[in-house]
Amino acid sequence: MVQATKMDPFTLEIVKDSLLATGDEMFIALAKTSMSPIIYEVLDYASGLTDAKGQLLTQGNGVTGFIGMLSFMVKETLEKYGNQGDLHPGDIIIINDPYGGGGSHLSDVGLVMPIFHEGELIAFSANKAHWTEVGGKDPGSFTNDSTDIFQEGLQFPCIKLFDQGDLNEGLVEIIRSNVRFPDLSLGDMWAQVAALKTGEKRVKELCEKYGRDTIQSSINYHLEHGERISRQEIAKLPKGTFKAEDFVDTDGIGNGPFPIQCEVTITEDEFICDFRGSSPQVPGPVNCSYTGLVSAVRTIFLAVTNPTQDVNDGVFRPLKVIVDPKSIMSAERPAPVSNYFETLVGSLDLVWKALAPYLPERLSAGHLLSISSITLSGQHQDTDEPFLIVEPSVGGWGGADGQDGASGQFCVADGETYNVPVEVAETRYGVLVDEYSLRIDGAGAGEYIGGKGVIRSYRALTDGQAATVTFGRHKFYPWGTKGGYEGSPNEFYVEKSNGEIDGPYGVYPRYQLQKNDVIKLRTATGGGYGNPYKRPAEQVAKDVKNEYYTVEEAKKLFGVEVNPDTFDYKELDVRLNA
Repeated sequence: MVQATKMDPFTLEIVKDSLLATGDEMFIALAKTSMSPIIYEVLDYASGLTDAKGQLLTQGNGVTGFIGMLSFMVKETLEKYGNQGDLHPGDIIIINDPYGGGGSHLSDVGLVMPIFHEGELIAFSANKAHWTEVGGKDPGSFTNDSTDIFQEGLQFPCIKLFDQGDLNEGLVEIIRSNVRFPDLSLGDMWAQVAALKTGEKRVKELCEKYGRDTIQSSINYHLEHGERISRQEIAKLPKGTFKAEDFVDTDGIGNGPFPIQCEVTITEDEFICDFRGSSPQVPGPVNCSYTGLVSAVRTIFLAVTNPTQDVNDGVFRPLKVIVDPKSIMSAERPAPVSNYFETLVGSLDLVWKALAPYLPERLSAGHLLSISSITLSGQHQDTDEPFLIVEPSVGGWGGADGQDGASGQFCVADGETYNVPVEVAETRYGVLVDEYSLRIDGAGAGEYIGGKGVIRSYRALTDGQAATVTFGRHKFYPWGTKGGYEGSPNEFYVEKSNGEIDGPYGVYPRYQLQKNDVIKLRTATGGGYGNPYKRPAEQVAKDVKNEYYTVEEAKKLFGVEVNPDTFDYKELDVRLNA
């Protein structure tokens, strides 16, 4: 093999940046050709390239929780087909195996395409996207009260969708017959195919322009550079073992809470996360697989080392993840995994919580944590056609050293994703959005306050609608740090048309809504950072003016007396003596 050090360094950089640009182009191609709002609006997908061994080279993703899942998909493909020489130009493999081939839930469907140059396997293009439907017992497929994987939808066990360019028509018909919205699911499948072919085209162009040896040298250089940067950053971190523990609220079927724990050990050149001792896998669908756990830890690893670094498998060579077999974060078949994301973010949060006191310049206090997902199905009031809302919710992030927490943002595992816009929701779905506002609840006090959650209210416009809501952090609130107060819970209420109010709830399957019932989703305020008495009195007065805190809360939490008419303020003795 030609060594990267013998190649022209300028060419190596050009090829490396071309590979990164290809990942971005694949990402855009998928969004522009998809059929479902959860892809083209929410950006619940990822796309990228790996080398011939399945090592990640570049990844564009809306969902940070997908970091690393593409490489697991490719390695599963290689394990099944690679040794037998069964991969050919024009092949596309479809896979959504939660336990090994991608590590999420069945709704996240992956496609993998081998890329050949002069008859030799040179790379893979891959993507993973949340389909609106993959069948299963509930609309939207990911449900919060399943008891095994077979209730959660179609399973694609690393099989060929295309064989040397020929479409597997039988498989397409099986999909069409088993999903509730076939036009959306199959439309998104074709969008994924288009993105894969975009990646294939660009990689082949690079091979033709620069040659295989140069491409391979650039790949090696790219991976080694990622590893080198990570080890340099690890050397700057505090050394030792740091511990945290917490709970996953519920498994969705009445069990819980479930304890989870982590020891983070940082040496001069390694970052080790040991989750042993956490709860065994559980009866309900909050189980996460080992590949999902690794992707979660990769997300927080990037946050504490170099958040702006281009993602590739070299970056993660110093990272080790240890967990007990068949735990809640390393589940095995046939454990239900539909709401795996709640344990994924809970695992990530343990590393965050353990290190936050020692890395205040990188890590804030606790945030809303939960994906706070909702699926809402029913009939459209104008067309009488079925509709389905599938979306996450935004909330508050924790205060940090030198700044207040961000308000109305998605949790860390959702990354650069978005809500379905109000205009789109009201046009395509049988609802009105009565309210979309910041939630002001007096939580998250600190020298730097927690960011605000939101209130998003859907009014049903037809009878017989059903809402499945999964709001974690309902029982255990976002944590404060350095003396800051904890945040508030994720929760929802239902305001019925007859005036009754039901709730609050955190997790609820298929809540029945009738016309003019309003489901009110309330997400968490983040935890506070630092002693609230150290928050400048002038800023506390501005907080009262902005209605973030009441006059009474300013006095009780911050030791500042604020005139509600003039917003003049006076510091109280309890504050001055603190």
